[in-house]
Amino acid sequence: MQAFIKFSHFIGKTFAIWVLLVAVIAFLLPEQFLWIGNYISILLGIIMFGMGMTLSVHDFREVARQSKSVAIGVVSQFLFMPLIAYGLAKGLNLPPEISIGIILVGACPGGTASNVMTFLAKGNTALSVAITSVSTLIAPLLTPAIIYFLAQEWLQVSASSMFMSVVKIVLIPIVFGLIVQLFLKEQAKKSVDIMPLVSVVAIVLIVAAVVASSKDKIIESGVLILAVVILHNGFGYLIGFFIAKLFRLTYTDRKAVSIEVGMQNSGLGAALAAAHFSPLAAVPSAIFSFWHNISGPILATYWAQKAKK
Repeated sequence: MQAFIKFSHFIGKTFAIWVLLVAVIAFLLPEQFLWIGNYISILLGIIMFGMGMTLSVHDFREVARQSKSVAIGVVSQFLFMPLIAYGLAKGLNLPPEISIGIILVGACPGGTASNVMTFLAKGNTALSVAITSVSTLIAPLLTPAIIYFLAQEWLQVSASSMFMSVVKIVLIPIVFGLIVQLFLKEQAKKSVDIMPLVSVVAIVLIVAAVVASSKDKIIESGVLILAVVILHNGFGYLIGFFIAKLFRLTYTDRKAVSIEVGMQNSGLGAALAAAHFSPLAAVPSAIFSFWHNISGPILATYWAQKAKK
């Protein structure tokens, strides 16, 4: 069992490699992965269920204890990431479906990978977990609202149907995870050790499905989308850090806020894009999933080395 747990953590640490590898295979052999598209929402629900099992009473106490820092992180994430995405879409005159996809990524809550990156960066991990938890729990309200206000000039957006999707994909699985952890604590603790493996497999399959169904569009616009994703992610890190500095948070808190703002739950973006828009609208989320797992470790390593000095 210990060997399996170690393998699970190894897969979690090398996440970006597996995303890239499977994305390339899906690009070369798309017909082998098209069937996964019908299960994207289920795969993301599994990830959210796992997140619910990792949450504890301590995490919610941290929200109260660090309420100012949590509020700064959550507001920055839901305010600046969508606005950066909107600015890039308008400034670069992106096609409608790509614009929707970029804004959708920006409107998503933080991903669980941000907690690991904050830990590696010697940042305030408890704050990172608290921001991820709050942003995920309020995503059913804010994500559809943001998409409705910022993206409706390109495509028709149904905020109500998107709200129901986020509730089904995010909120209900998290609540089930919390219930399982509450009543089956020992079994939940054992299961948490294999969640990195489960999460990586689920995200990799989601990316494969998106790449397979959008091969032609990726050939046409892949480089452009990658450039926009890199800018979006980079501006998120920078603005998150300087907003935290503006409000005089500690250096460890600034690192946590920066990583939380810059790293998004791109799996949710891909699921919503596939369900409500088009396969092309899901491509920015797929590329973001790959890219932020490269930029995150680079930034975390830099901060970790700086902390040692």
